[in-house]
Amino acid sequence: MTTPLSFGYSPCPNDTYIFYALTHNKIALKGLELQSPLLEDVETLNIWAINQKLDITKLSFHALGHVLDEYCVLSAGSALGRGCGPLLVAKPGFDPASLKNAKIAIPGRLTTANLLFRMYAPAAANLLELRFDAIMDAVINADVDAGVIIHESRFTYAEQGLVCLQDLGQWWEETSGHPIPLGCIAAKRSLGKERIEQIDRAIHDSIVWADEHPNECLPYIQQYAQEMDKEVMQSHIELYVNDHSKDLGSEGLAAIESFLRLGREAGIFPDSFKQLRLQV
Repeated sequence: MTTPLSFGYSPCPNDTYIFYALTHNKIALKGLELQSPLLEDVETLNIWAINQKLDITKLSFHALGHVLDEYCVLSAGSALGRGCGPLLVAKPGFDPASLKNAKIAIPGRLTTANLLFRMYAPAAANLLELRFDAIMDAVINADVDAGVIIHESRFTYAEQGLVCLQDLGQWWEETSGHPIPLGCIAAKRSLGKERIEQIDRAIHDSIVWADEHPNECLPYIQQYAQEMDKEVMQSHIELYVNDHSKDLGSEGLAAIESFLRLGREAGIFPDSFKQLRLQV
């Protein structure tokens, strides 16, 4: 008898949408046994992956660059696309020329947002790690000069009186020519090819089910979205759950490879000779 697999994902609407059917007996798991999911902020999941805590986990692609020898990328479940990257925001009047000496809030050391900012502004070294949902308040309250925001904050920063200094996703797309790889679902290579393929199919089927029954997912999504406006929640799902979420495809894999290569060239990621996908 095999031990049920441990897994975790974030409480953000795109992840709860993706995993609703899989965690609520809406699709056939065909012998795949899973523990109850752990829902945590993505930076917590990133740190757990460094310590190899979970069998299956949501990860920032930045964190993936550090654990590729232990984890492989699943084809399903990723947040990857165009027009969906993190934003660098500040109060009106902030001079972008002063970025080098400014205090910048980032949503975690291992987040893709942090790595993108470091690529965009390598001279800016005064960084403060905060939970993603605390960054806008820190900028508004002048605890920091600017902040890198992710998730639903991109839909609400203007309402809070902030301005966008740089769309880091747009910068990446223009610089690399690729869509921006934000986060993925990864599985321990030690699970073996057969179980990894089972997990991948189950996540794909969970997304297809959600697309066919979106209203049935809503109570679960809202349970974790808490105070999020319903329209913002829906915009969040539409932006971060797309065709690449069902299957990375050649375009998605090329974007990830480019991202990891640049990270290695910058000395941020260790060298790894493992393939991204199901090579175990």
